Amino acid sequence: MEEYFQTYFEGLHRYAFTILKDNDDAKDAVQAVFMKLWELRDQIDQSKSLKAYLYRAVYNYCLNVKRHHQIEARYQAEQPAEVSGEQDTLVSEETTKRIMDEIAALAPQCRLIFTKSRFEHKKYAEIATELGLSVKTIEVQMGKALRILRTRLSEILVLLLILFLV
Repeated sequence: MEEYFQTYFEGLHRYAFTILKDNDDAKDAVQAVFMKLWELRDQIDQSKSLKAYLYRAVYNYCLNVKRHHQIEARYQAEQPAEVSGEQDTLVSEETTKRIMDEIAALAPQCRLIFTKSRFEHKKYAEIATELGLSVKTIEVQMGKALRILRTRLSEILVLLLILFLV
């Protein structure tokens, strides 16, 4: 498996970069495809072209990344620039405090990884390098943090939906 990585990584990275126009996103795309390949290594048909599979998988992954960026941009454009009114400000302050308290209650490593990702806007690969961990460990810890926060903050989400839909 390592020989495939050594052989195809550079070409796949250049290909992903031509689609995404971002070096980190391109590296993440190629790494994600190789992670998937590793997970499916027992099911690989050696008679088929692995090179063609890798390029198609990187292409599809890049399209998904671009689609995700478009959705994020559309979502941010739809969000109001500023919340007005005293009641909204009070709800916002209380909600922010509660969210920050729940983040502070996370396990130390989980909290560190979450804050680097969400507040410092670092990519998983950057965090992994900085902390000397694998990208998979970062992904697992982020999933754990989001799952915990979603559970602990579910009532806030319901209240916010009710407030903004009324």
